[in-house]
Amino acid sequence: MKEFLEYVAKSLVDKPDAVWIEVDDDADETVLTLGVDSEDMGRVIGRDGRIANAIRSLLRVMATRDGRHVELEIVSDAE
Repeated sequence: MKEFLEYVAKSLVDKPDAVWIEVDDDADETVLTLGVDSEDMGRVIGRDGRIANAIRSLLRVMATRDGRHVELEIVSDAE
């Protein structure tokens, strides 16, 4: 899932070198934190959050195959 998220995020942003991902695994839940440059937040979230929701849906499908639950948090480097 991390590799997929990294590929998608780097494809969307203007500054792919600023993309970072942190993975926090529990027993049956994975929390992915996606960090991007503050100027690229709009590109990753999309209008009305459509891109972020689409990414979350794809991650959810991937996690369901493994019997896991996944959460995606998107943060900027300014935070």
